[in-house]
Amino acid sequence: MKRRTILLFLAAHSSNWAERARILVVESYNAEYRWDHDYREVLVQMLGERYNLEFFEMDTKRLPIEMHAGMAEKALARIRSVRPALVILGDDAALQYLGEPLDALDIPCVYLGINGNPRNYGRMKFKNITGVLERPPIKRNIVYIRQIMPSIAKVRVLFDTNRTVQLIHDELFEGKSRMMVDGIQVDLRLCKTLDEWKNSVLSAPADGYQVTIAGTYHTLTQTNGKVADPEEVIVWTAANSHVPLFALWEFAVGPHMAIGGLVLSSREQGKAAAAIALDILKGGPKPSQRVPVTGRPGSFLFSKSQLAHFHLDLPPDIAAQAQLLD
Repeated sequence: MKRRTILLFLAAHSSNWAERARILVVESYNAEYRWDHDYREVLVQMLGERYNLEFFEMDTKRLPIEMHAGMAEKALARIRSVRPALVILGDDAALQYLGEPLDALDIPCVYLGINGNPRNYGRMKFKNITGVLERPPIKRNIVYIRQIMPSIAKVRVLFDTNRTVQLIHDELFEGKSRMMVDGIQVDLRLCKTLDEWKNSVLSAPADGYQVTIAGTYHTLTQTNGKVADPEEVIVWTAANSHVPLFALWEFAVGPHMAIGGLVLSSREQGKAAAAIALDILKGGPKPSQRVPVTGRPGSFLFSKSQLAHFHLDLPPDIAAQAQLLD
């Protein structure tokens, strides 16, 4: 009798699991990418107990651009096949390729990590899509770095040439390669290859820069045409930079990596997107009734060993708010 009761319980539990509504998450990138890994973890924590989560990787940081549309078609085919209760789109590529066709399917959708203007990804205002915007705090970082290094006059910001960077270039730098922030010259350098990146790092002092800020570096190509390993790139950059190296995202901060700064976290993006998704699925306002929200403006994260390497001390007001690694 006891064994039969256990079997009935397990069968009921299994049935409940199988009947849970599905959420399909379309990632612009891939699970090994630290940004995706962290927001995936948060989505599972916040949504996994109530819903079945399925992930689809578009892998646009590693695949050539001519394959991106094909990956989006595969994602859309999967969405049409399983008809999830809700779709989550991670980052700009997913929204760019899937925004319009998804909006026509009448499936609620929540995006995260969007650097561009969502209106630019559709011919009309989205009816079934809302979410969380991502705005790298470049200007605010300059202000805080000046508190750490009061004498700085020129800063170089390094990026690769992915879709996100083009949006930053167009929106924040207004299509230019230079802007002034509180009297500090801030130059944007976009690098397609690893050699370009390395040359920019090594030439910083000779070019008059007192600080380098590492943006994204995940699509840099090597001489053999393959994409360079991102972790190797940031470790090499930290080891060979003759000026203090700061960062905009937490995945670049740590011992043997960047010093830190006011950095963005995909965990915060994941939390905000999951909260919106939960509210929609519970019967709250529909996406059409929601205004997109901007994620947290960043938090202070620094490596103690990297601060020491460049003989830098944090001002008390920054130190009081900062998380220190190692």
